[in-house]
Amino acid sequence: MGASQTRSEHRHQDLADRTGFSLEQIKNLHRRFQQLSGDEETISKENLESIPALANNPIRKQIIGAFFDKRNQNRDEVGSCEQIGFEQFLMVMSHFRPPGLKTTAEEKEAMGREKLRFLFNMHDTDNDGTITLVEYRKLVEELLSKSGAIEEETAKAIADAAMLEVASTNVPAMGPDDFYEGITFEHFEQILKGLEMETRMHIRFLDVDTTTMRCGKFTS
Repeated sequence: MGASQTRSEHRHQDLADRTGFSLEQIKNLHRRFQQLSGDEETISKENLESIPALANNPIRKQIIGAFFDKRNQNRDEVGSCEQIGFEQFLMVMSHFRPPGLKTTAEEKEAMGREKLRFLFNMHDTDNDGTITLVEYRKLVEELLSKSGAIEEETAKAIADAAMLEVASTNVPAMGPDDFYEGITFEHFEQILKGLEMETRMHIRFLDVDTTTMRCGKFTS
């Protein structure tokens, strides 16, 4: 029992060092992981699909898929997993951790870039390093048409117009007959420049509010 507990503590400390979460936060997240998995070693997309708070989210599919995207698990791989363990789950959750009071400007910049990469990966569904018109159109259609406010064809037209504006901004010298291949990560950074993503991207649908996770402890 003592040896097993020691191994668990060492593992949690290693995860704390790699993610920036405190040991207390990791224990709380592990309890939530066990609730989702039914005390199993891994969870699947079906486990996350059962979360009530996600039911009406227009990008529910992308959010769930992000947890199983190898690019978001600090792995030098592409593709998706059928199931993930607690370590992979924690790595994805770490993308939502806000900067702490002692976080340096350089660290904040790195966190912001990491969150932008996470968002970019959510929409670059074929892992080719570019958000194409097809991928962008699909996102806009899901965000707008599912609300019931506009028809699918209107949503598609809005997506096309938005992509054209992005193209003219990122490639100002592009001719009328040129083909814009899509949004690269560098273009994506420029589009969202100045939004302070390190403080804006949070998660609450797992009954865990990452806005309270700062400097190794939960804030009240």
